[in-house]
Order: sequence, then C-alpha cells, then structure tokens
Amino acid sequence: MESENQKVISEAEELPRTIVRRVVKEKLSHDGDDMSVHKDALLAFSESARIFIHYLSATANDICKESKRQTINADDVLTALQEIEFSHFLGPLKASLHEFRQKNAGKKAGAAKEKEEKKKRKLEELSHDSGGGEKVENEDDQDGTGHA
Repeated sequence: MESENQKVISEAEELPRTIVRRVVKEKLSHDGDDMSVHKDALLAFSESARIFIHYLSATANDICKESKRQTINADDVLTALQEIEFSHFLGPLKASLHEFRQKNAGKKAGAAKEKEEKKKRKLEELSHDSGGGEKVENEDDQDGTGHA
C-alpha cells in the first residue's frame, strides 16, 4: 500500500514530459542538429528539475520564515539561489522577472482602463434611462396631478 502512495505522490509532483522534452531539445539543438533524447534521459532531467525545485523552494521558504512572513516572494527565491550557490542564474532570472512584471503591469493597466470605461458607460446608460431630460408619465395619472 505504501509503494502505491509513493507512486501517486511522485506522479502528482512530476513535471509535464512535453515541457521537459521541449526545454531539453531547445537547449541541445542550438547548432542546428536535431538531437534525439532517450526516454530515460528525459526522466533523469525531469527528476533532477523536480529535486532542484524542491531544494530551492525549501531554501526560499526558510528565508521567508526568517523574515516572519508566510508568503514566498521573488526576492526570497533570488536570495535562495545565492544561498545554494547558483548566483550565475540571477542575471537571466532578474531579466525574465522584469519582463514578466512589465507585461503584467500593461495587462493590469489595460484591464483597469477597460473596467473604468464599462463603469462610465453604465452610469451614462442609467442617467439616460432615469431622467436625462425626458419626463416619464404615469399611465394611471388621468387627472394630470402626478398621482394615480
């Protein structure tokens, strides 16, 4: 029973094979050769990446806890990379993070602008419908006094 639980846990933590294959092939085929990668090698890459992610996240979590916080942020991950002696990844990671933040900021600004425009249109529609100069008469008002 215990080996079944371990198998389920490892499958749940397993990285998507297609992504691992694509990353490995992109990295290995810089010189134009179409490199083939054995299934066992892909499994080794995948498992290595999973272990690295666990190690990095545990270190980032420790840094976060030392700061008396419960949410790991990007700076915790960057500090963890330095702590586990992978500081040569900091430059490319910071560049990717900066690019991601710029794209995200643009999306947020666009979404906020769209939301504001929708709100403005809705207010205009409401003011149009509820007395934008037009008098709505009561059908039951037969004597013209404004009362039924």
